[in-house]
Amino acid sequence: MFEIAFARNRRGVLREIYYKTTFGLKATMTPLHHFRHLIVLFLLLASSATSAQDKDLYKKQWLIQSGDTLPYRILFPLNYDSANAYPVVFFLHGSGERGKDNEKQLTHGWKFFLQDSFRGKHPAIIIFPQCAESSYWSNVQIITEGSNTGKHQHYFVKEGLPSKSMSLLMGLVDNIQDRYKIDKHSMYVGGLSMGGMGTFELVRRKPGVFAAAFPICGGANPATAKQLSKTSWWLFHGLKDNVVRPEFTFEMEAALKKAKAKVKATYYPNANHNSWDPAFAEAGLADWLFAQKR
Repeated sequence: MFEIAFARNRRGVLREIYYKTTFGLKATMTPLHHFRHLIVLFLLLASSATSAQDKDLYKKQWLIQSGDTLPYRILFPLNYDSANAYPVVFFLHGSGERGKDNEKQLTHGWKFFLQDSFRGKHPAIIIFPQCAESSYWSNVQIITEGSNTGKHQHYFVKEGLPSKSMSLLMGLVDNIQDRYKIDKHSMYVGGLSMGGMGTFELVRRKPGVFAAAFPICGGANPATAKQLSKTSWWLFHGLKDNVVRPEFTFEMEAALKKAKAKVKATYYPNANHNSWDPAFAEAGLADWLFAQKR
């Protein structure tokens, strides 16, 4: 939305221009400066509209299973041909993007898979499921002090039933393979924060399915590493992370190596919890991912 109003003096001469946008920007301009400002504003608005249109390439779908619903967005390859088998990538968002709007799960990561360099070189089906607000991808136990929104302490369990959203996600993994022609040797999963935890858990609960996984600032119980050893791993974490401790990734890296898994890890000395930014900027991430085969 773009609103504009003009203020004139008593003789009708343009004195000031007022504008307001959906970004919440409000300002006044004199006639001498308004053209330059308007050009900048229109460029901002055009960029926003283009981003919205690009995001719409991720089609909205919903999986309903046993009365429960899992929203998800799906991006098809350029020149998609249903007769061809394609790799598939599932990407799991963090706890801040939970809900049922089928929108927030695209907050982080969606642009990575829309890059021309990605889509032109790695045609694949990309899926962003959305975890329910009252659920969690992982069945990790979280302890808080002072209030239920206080600083989190994570305790990863090695067994137990999957959460409701994880159960739906597991159903979606099967459903996608039933509905679309998928290259079963090229199935991948990644995620950030809660989604990084869910990445470890989904691989564990769907053994023999995923060729590679890339959890970002996640974690799991090291005792589960042997169950994860048939998948290739690239782990990421910021060393200044004060939300999900980097020690969780240190421990999983060591455990996976001990279990003879193919694993590498990248740590960012100056990154806090948003280590997904440098992770998605890794020039070799896409090439590494699609080079892994089951």
